Amino acid sequence: MKQDIKQKIQEYMRVLKITKKPANPEYSAAIKITGLGILLIGAIGLIIYIIAKLTGYIPSSI
Repeated sequence: MKQDIKQKIQEYMRVLKITKKPANPEYSAAIKITGLGILLIGAIGLIIYIIAKLTGYIPSSI
């Protein structure tokens, strides 16, 4: 059991040693892509909600 934990920690340390911090342009690109993805998914959800509301699948509140 302890051997498994020790081996896992060694594997994690090896991965951390080979990773690098992204440069600013790479980081900015990742933030922009993530933000656009969030906005796109939100817009799709809003469109589905509006269509469901207009077709009567979601009842109007009192």
